[in-house]
Amino acid sequence: MSTTRATARVTVKSPDQMQELGRRLAPLLRPGDLVLLTGELGAGKTTLARGLGEALGVRGAVTSPTFVIARVHPSLTAGPALVHVDAYRLDGGLDEMEDLDLDVSLPESVVVVEWGDGKVEELAEDRLHVVIGRAVGGGGAERLLPGRRSGDGRADAPGGPDGHPEEDVDDVREVTVTGIGARWADAGLVDLEIC
Repeated sequence: MSTTRATARVTVKSPDQMQELGRRLAPLLRPGDLVLLTGELGAGKTTLARGLGEALGVRGAVTSPTFVIARVHPSLTAGPALVHVDAYRLDGGLDEMEDLDLDVSLPESVVVVEWGDGKVEELAEDRLHVVIGRAVGGGGAERLLPGRRSGDGRADAPGGPDGHPEEDVDDVREVTVTGIGARWADAGLVDLEIC
């Protein structure tokens, strides 16, 4: 079991920024990489995968594979294919995942698994784990949800406290990207933190 870890933390303030994070992460990926995406419903997992697909130059729109379980997006360039998996409905862990033959696809593809935490880690000793969480607080300042009242009783404007939709606290995510294994030790994950 590998214990080498590299970590980057990024605050994402909109779906567009989440997709851009995927585009920035894609150049760090290569055939054989396993990427696990973890986060609640609506966190932005598929949006990040869409950015990965765009930057990898794959065919087809990257959409949630919830009902098909796995979708292969062949490369339109000389790069790897993107295999996009939704493990949400799979309860059998690696046994059910083996039925998808991901171990066959992994060496020549980038395999991205939504809801894969605790289900697919055994596919690759070296892997990337992306955890997307809703931001709480921020820089020590209180952040109010839209429609809430501030301490002086005034209602906040739609969007954020100053009315800018791009600062809507419902859209703000804290993304932690952890590379597990020697593959990620010097892969440049820290560069993701630079916006």
